[in-house]
Amino acid sequence: MTIEFSDFLSQLMHSPALLITVLLTLGVILVNGWTDAPNAIATCVSTRSISVRSAILMAAVFNFLGVLFMTAVNATVAETIYNMVDFRGDPHTALVALCAALFAIVTWATAAWAFGIPTSESHALIAGLSGSAIALHNGLSGINGREWMKVLYGLVLSTLLGFFMGWLCVKLTAFFCRRMDRRKTTRFFGGAQVAGGAAMAFMHGAQDGQKFMGVFMLGIFLAQGTDTVTTFTIPVWLMLLCSAVMGLGTSIGGYRIIKSVGMDMVKLEKYEGFSADLAGAGCLLLSSLTGIPVSTTHTKTTAIMGVGAAKRLSNVNWSIVKEMVLTWVLTFPGCGLIGYLMAKFFIAIF
Repeated sequence: MTIEFSDFLSQLMHSPALLITVLLTLGVILVNGWTDAPNAIATCVSTRSISVRSAILMAAVFNFLGVLFMTAVNATVAETIYNMVDFRGDPHTALVALCAALFAIVTWATAAWAFGIPTSESHALIAGLSGSAIALHNGLSGINGREWMKVLYGLVLSTLLGFFMGWLCVKLTAFFCRRMDRRKTTRFFGGAQVAGGAAMAFMHGAQDGQKFMGVFMLGIFLAQGTDTVTTFTIPVWLMLLCSAVMGLGTSIGGYRIIKSVGMDMVKLEKYEGFSADLAGAGCLLLSSLTGIPVSTTHTKTTAIMGVGAAKRLSNVNWSIVKEMVLTWVLTFPGCGLIGYLMAKFFIAIF
């Protein structure tokens, strides 16, 4: 099932509930581009391979391309998010609960950004939706356990594989370049890092764009009074809309996140930054092709930790890592609880 753009506009004009849902969904996508996408370009900025302004513009463009291209090739991540929670029942009440989840996600992400901590928008999305679905059904029947297991697989994949790939990539890069002229390799890796940052931004759009489009389609179907759709096709106009909003969010800023990830956590040389980007992009590509929703933030930051630890463990600023890990740990219960409470509150007043 899908929806044409003309039909969408017609429904939007006649359905205030759909309008509110669309605005909240686009708000979540904007915040994702604003707070999560800067992780993709943090390393190439920290090594001064590219300026902050140019990097943000590059990320906006490649986020756009990642959403558009990867969704056209493989949309299984979007389907996983869509089917992970159960919003069946009364479509009006379910739509109210969905709006509450989106509101909770924006609240959580904005609070994390205010403190300069790179939270995972992917996990905030999953937690907020899960909390609202539990509130809607008054129990765990609102959760699809089999699809939720993919989230846990993704958590392990993005953490362990990201760290290992970062460690391995930097070791191999150093080995193959050990007899080369340092000045030449520095110039080469400066350009390679820009390409690596572009690849990371592309894969961020490919992963996170799909997640939010799955939620967008859920909102549309609920506003239509339909709660039994299990498979769908994402229309091209929605790919364009979501990628444009994510790109806009990235272009707004994100310097705080860039500083935390790329400058404060580990001091990187250009070849190390390239290795982190290569490792992160590879992990995201693997997870996107297999339909496993992972966190861009976790993947990139653990890849950077692996790169730093390959030289020596003291090369990593573990106090910054501690703050990040604490935020990651708190995201599921924290954002989930907000989603649950907001859903109960919204259902009661609407």
